[in-house]
Amino acid sequence: MATQTNTNNPGKTRDFGKFFRGVKSELKKVNWPTRKDLVSYTTVVLVTCGLAAIGVWMIDTVFGKTLQLIIK
Repeated sequence: MATQTNTNNPGKTRDFGKFFRGVKSELKKVNWPTRKDLVSYTTVVLVTCGLAAIGVWMIDTVFGKTLQLIIK
């Protein structure tokens, strides 16, 4: 039968604290975009997604109409 180890280890609390200090330290190193850049990037993504959606819709419509002609 396997033995269960004690999970109430006080060292784990220090490990969590060390982890979050490391995360905070790394986030300070991130080169965050300016508001102008963020708006620009967001606009590009939304326009690209919109164009892709329109393209898929058009292809779906063409295939749907073609299948209707074939089936009827």
